[in-house]
Amino acid sequence: MNYRIIDANINRANEGLRCIEEYVRFILNNKSITQELKNIRHEISFFFDSSYESLIQSRNTAEDVGTNIKNITKETNQNDVLRANIKRIEEALRVLSEYGNLPDKYRYQIYTIEKEIMENILSKRHSNIKQMLLQDKNIYLITSHDNFNSDDEFLDKIASILSSGVKIVQYREKNKPASEIIKIGKSIRQLCSIYNALFIVNDRVDIAKILDADGVHLGQDDITISDAKKILGDDKIIGISTHKPDDAIKAQNEGADYIGVGPVFKTPTKPNTIPVGLEYVKWVKENIDIPFFAIGSINEDNFGEVVSAGATKIAVIRALMSNDNPKNFIDKFLMEVKNGQ
Repeated sequence: MNYRIIDANINRANEGLRCIEEYVRFILNNKSITQELKNIRHEISFFFDSSYESLIQSRNTAEDVGTNIKNITKETNQNDVLRANIKRIEEALRVLSEYGNLPDKYRYQIYTIEKEIMENILSKRHSNIKQMLLQDKNIYLITSHDNFNSDDEFLDKIASILSSGVKIVQYREKNKPASEIIKIGKSIRQLCSIYNALFIVNDRVDIAKILDADGVHLGQDDITISDAKKILGDDKIIGISTHKPDDAIKAQNEGADYIGVGPVFKTPTKPNTIPVGLEYVKWVKENIDIPFFAIGSINEDNFGEVVSAGATKIAVIRALMSNDNPKNFIDKFLMEVKNGQ
């Protein structure tokens, strides 16, 4: 066994592992991959533990000809450092396998971890883009077909609301068959494109996929956020309704892009649901990092209370769908938010 080769590559592997471990821990905030990297680092050291004294005695840094060879590559940013160190680890583990009989499983683990890290980076990149898309969306329209005599009248109302300044629309339809939901959804999707607004589908991930919606809004009893992402992809917005702190924490941990917070006040949309009140709005403002929309019978008479509780974004149905002057409502709410900041 050539102890100098083994010693150099144990150090090289451990240095590289520590570099990507810190990246995953402090930049990606991924606990499971951090733990996996730490385990590999410890297991490699333990594998060669019986040769420790021989390895140290073989070390001769002063006469190592490799220390004077310049590295022709230069890492210019964090991602370059990440990639360079992953390759460094893979190369070091191959040398340790050839010269020190280190099992190949560690190298294969790094190949898998490299893929997981890149997927995590892409997911965070998509998340950042989606957070930017949601940043200026203060009023979220949730549609209701009630009280409209025809689909055309319903669509005209949505167009009027969009022209008044709303930039995110959720198509919510509980009673129509899927074929009709898709037909009307295509028209709403087109209107949202015209007015540069986000188009979200309520509950139905399959229909959101068919309509190429910008995202889907889930309830607590719908499919998981993870499964929704598998169907729609990481670039689509996933929102979910929450009714208590545990719901909000879980949603944030599972990768929701935003949450609904409510119902704040008693609402005829969900007559059997007890309102969460303004205290939950305050709690979310203080404890949750992702965007949230307060929802539940919010109107011109009470949105000041909601803003005072910490909400700068609201989701409404009747306040816009039943309003003859939606622009007036929108302008007043935005002014309330501005004055409250």
